[in-house]
Amino acid sequence: MNKRFSFSGCMLVAGLLFIYVPMLILVLYSFNGSRLVTVWGGWSLKWYAGLLDNSQLMGAVLRSLEIALYTAIAATALGTLAAFVLTRIPRFRGRTLFGGLVTAPLVMPDVITGLSLLLLFVAMAQLIGWPAERGLLTIWIAHTTFCSSYVAVVVSARLRELDLSIEEAAMDLGARPWKVFFLITVPMIAPSLAAGGMMSFALSLDDLVLASFVSGPGATTLPMEVFSAVRLGVKPEINAVASLILLVVSLFTFLAWFFSHRAEERRKRAILQAMEEMVKEH
Repeated sequence: MNKRFSFSGCMLVAGLLFIYVPMLILVLYSFNGSRLVTVWGGWSLKWYAGLLDNSQLMGAVLRSLEIALYTAIAATALGTLAAFVLTRIPRFRGRTLFGGLVTAPLVMPDVITGLSLLLLFVAMAQLIGWPAERGLLTIWIAHTTFCSSYVAVVVSARLRELDLSIEEAAMDLGARPWKVFFLITVPMIAPSLAAGGMMSFALSLDDLVLASFVSGPGATTLPMEVFSAVRLGVKPEINAVASLILLVVSLFTFLAWFFSHRAEERRKRAILQAMEEMVKEH
């Protein structure tokens, strides 16, 4: 048992080091004073200060954050509706086809999805004149398309675990279905909604292939900007902006965990108080 635990512990440590050591190296070299990223030139903050003057890179960062935010909101809404249909309506005509369409982007190669969306936008522009040009809107539509599938899978797993008796009791007391959904179902699946939204935000911020297909002039995202820059060599500004993004993502992840943990603790205390009151009554 000790040997098995020791092996598992070593594998865990090795896996964590494999994931996080490259990130730590990136953050370390973002403070490198030398323009050559492979040569240490002392500690310096000039590359962070230089980001303010790099309008092209900062513009790409802001565009990527804007698209990721809109994608997280839209994908969470659409994915939740799809998950609700798949879990709460067990039988309807075309259910198998609908479930396949929802999960298809999960296994579809990004190149195929990007090419399909590009041909779709071109055909729509020729037929109805929209979209007149490809840009932030088309990137947002493309990201929402595949992020909704991830949200649907996460929320579906949570919906299948819920106790339907609470919702049925609310409807027996006269609550309308939409009121039950927003006041009872949504709070119970709030952690999965937050997880799906954060996953959509990260996937949109990280996407390169889809954005390359459906973007147009003036709609360069951060992954596209970084990919075009590193072909000529890694620049210190890239390390600096990547470190800032790691900081922001880590901060939002910590805040999400903190508030969800507090909500879970409040829920446990409420359950314990209710049980204590029931014991006192008996």
